Amino acid sequence: MSGDKEKSTVTSAPPSPSPSSVPPSVEFTKGINGLQKFILRESRGSSAEVYLYGGHVTSWKNDHGEELLFLSSKAIFKPPKAIRGGIPICFPQFAGHGTLDQHGFARNRFWAVDEDPPPFPTNTLNKAFVDLILKPSEEDMKIWPHSFEYRLRVALGTGGDLMLTSRIRNTNSDGKPFTFTFAYHTYFSVSDIRLTKYILALLQRLQLLIMKKRGHLFCAKMVFLMLWCGILGIRKQRLWLILVMMSTSICCV
Repeated sequence: MSGDKEKSTVTSAPPSPSPSSVPPSVEFTKGINGLQKFILRESRGSSAEVYLYGGHVTSWKNDHGEELLFLSSKAIFKPPKAIRGGIPICFPQFAGHGTLDQHGFARNRFWAVDEDPPPFPTNTLNKAFVDLILKPSEEDMKIWPHSFEYRLRVALGTGGDLMLTSRIRNTNSDGKPFTFTFAYHTYFSVSDIRLTKYILALLQRLQLLIMKKRGHLFCAKMVFLMLWCGILGIRKQRLWLILVMMSTSICCV
């Protein structure tokens, strides 16, 4: 992601959320350079941090306080530059697979708190979660002329599991469908390089299972097509993995 080109277009910071929209286990505060963020805490001690800028998860710690995500020491928390590390959201384009800049524009926009998210199909016991929403600005419509609502829930499970749920709705007035690519561009922190071969082997096996079942994997009209994992780099004896969960979708509703 170091070769990304960033444009100067960026929406203004959203207003603070109403107290009723933030669960007791979630803290709304200011992070680096005054950017607004949420801190999610689970009763056993695990936590996660998500910034409104980019809808970007920058930290995920287990109940021992160990950081599970990699965040670059050179990460710039200054719009319109994307945050390097954590879990960037690539939308409506992954990598250079399209006419937009690298990885689309969702990671370079200020998201808002979703005050009235639609219900989930199944009940959830997660008490630490935040619902965010992204809608295109006039400038976004000029470079990608499709109206949408991108809803994101970031949640911590009872055991500290981190869950990201994306729901994308087509809001074109003419109902015309559009195609997009999407990814969670996750950076995992790895303390021992020797462990990576087991992780890679497991993910490669998972990829084969998904490829075999892909005709049956549907979620909110999204077809999961690809799971890719690779070693991004090694610097100063520290290694991090980048895991991309990518889908190509046609959004009709």
